[in-house]
Amino acid sequence: MRRSFRKLEAVLAAACVLAVFCLAGCGKTYVETDVTVAVVQPETSRVEVTTARETEEETQPETEPEPEERVEVDGKIRSYLTGEMVDAKKANRRPLAVMMSNDKQALPHYGINRAGVVYEAPVEGGMNRYMAIIEDYDGLERIGSVRSCRTYYTYFAREFDAIYAHYGQSTFAKPYLKNVDNINGLEGVGGNAYYRTSDRKSPHNAYTSFERLQTAMEKLGYSQEYDPEYEGHYRFAKSGEEVVLENALEAWKVYPGYGMNQPYFEYNEEDGLYYRYQYGGPHYGDEGQIAVRNIIFQYCATGRYATTEYLNIDVHEPQYGYYITGGKAIVLSWEKDGQFGVTHYYNTENEEITLNQGKTWVCIIPTSDFSKTEIHGKNQ
Repeated sequence: MRRSFRKLEAVLAAACVLAVFCLAGCGKTYVETDVTVAVVQPETSRVEVTTARETEEETQPETEPEPEERVEVDGKIRSYLTGEMVDAKKANRRPLAVMMSNDKQALPHYGINRAGVVYEAPVEGGMNRYMAIIEDYDGLERIGSVRSCRTYYTYFAREFDAIYAHYGQSTFAKPYLKNVDNINGLEGVGGNAYYRTSDRKSPHNAYTSFERLQTAMEKLGYSQEYDPEYEGHYRFAKSGEEVVLENALEAWKVYPGYGMNQPYFEYNEEDGLYYRYQYGGPHYGDEGQIAVRNIIFQYCATGRYATTEYLNIDVHEPQYGYYITGGKAIVLSWEKDGQFGVTHYYNTENEEITLNQGKTWVCIIPTSDFSKTEIHGKNQ
């Protein structure tokens, strides 16, 4: 898929220029809404004005390489979630997309270390929730704690042809649940798919398990095979190859800017992973500290439903963001295929980005909070 980049070219160019200068001076990115941006360099107190202008491409971009074929070898096949070769039985099965709480009272998260992709997005009250997309959930006796649905998560689940597990929903999200195969803890068969524990207080003690979800899927008649037309979501580097971002910012410690849990990721050069922290310490799942290979900051226009605190996050209108891997970060734009298609991410050359093989964490951030994002270099 190709698209015109000019719609977002001006704002992305301004963001690139501003991010570079601010990172050099104070290790923090800011975004201005105007295309003409004044940047103060702390070292000299000198002001430089850079204006981004739309320009026509003079040459056609090179043909994008085809992704590595998804062929089974010795009982393994490439995962749609991580790009890695994994057990074919698991990789060919539709994943689960489980809503998880991030209240302090609900920690640690059970099953989240198994997720190939995690979406983190704000909900009302300044709190965030996760959607953990898991293909390797066999044998898990405790997954969660599981919380209720919000509208935008139904679209994220559809992007991966996942079966969506949640415990209830907001009033505004309820009409959208018809668009995704889901297991609802407050309705019918879903009532038996979850259980309450005695080590947490309600509503932070609702969990599910492999066996309970399997039973629910069978009773609901959900196919566990991918839709024949599904072709995956991300483009991944081929086996033995590594994506090294060029003309990029240093990104050794990155903050999405969420207020309540104040999370950040710190790069480990030895294993190439970003380790996650929040609430003032390491972010643990039941299988250890959470670490991922790829991070995507996806900025979205955000409002509220009527006079309520419920967020209405627009996951369809193209915006901008960052792709972070290997201690580097680049500016990107994103665009979604229709109402229920996947979201594609593009660099400033209008090329769809390629991810390193491994787990990916997607931070959904309101565009109004862009200035809260911080991207620090190695020595900052």
